[in-house]
Amino acid sequence: MNKTILITGSILGLLGIVLGAFAAHGLEKLIDENAIESFKTGVRYQMYHAFLLLIIGGTGFVKEKIKKSIFYLVLGGIIFFSGSIYGLATNTLTGFDFKIIAMVTPIGGLFLISAWLIMLIGIIKSNID
Repeated sequence: MNKTILITGSILGLLGIVLGAFAAHGLEKLIDENAIESFKTGVRYQMYHAFLLLIIGGTGFVKEKIKKSIFYLVLGGIIFFSGSIYGLATNTLTGFDFKIIAMVTPIGGLFLISAWLIMLIGIIKSNID
């Protein structure tokens, strides 16, 4: 599971850099400044959680069962939170109305918050000093 977590964290980080560059250099003439800022928020949260996965996958202070829960919550959270923000920010460029799926953004945020909470509980319950 650690390798899967590390690979996923690396992929999310890689995509975060690509999407951040796209927001800074490709979208600036296509969408307004508020939409670019929203897009950058999605990138920022994706990067935070890519780092979280790299930390979790590379350490032994969290039990495997908890790592697995964190992994799935972060992955779902990024897909729902950042993914929906990317869609909403670029809504004017696509034929799909992403406003229909806007309600998944807070669900994704709840997944991300839950991942941090589960990690906190796992650390508190662990035997590390």
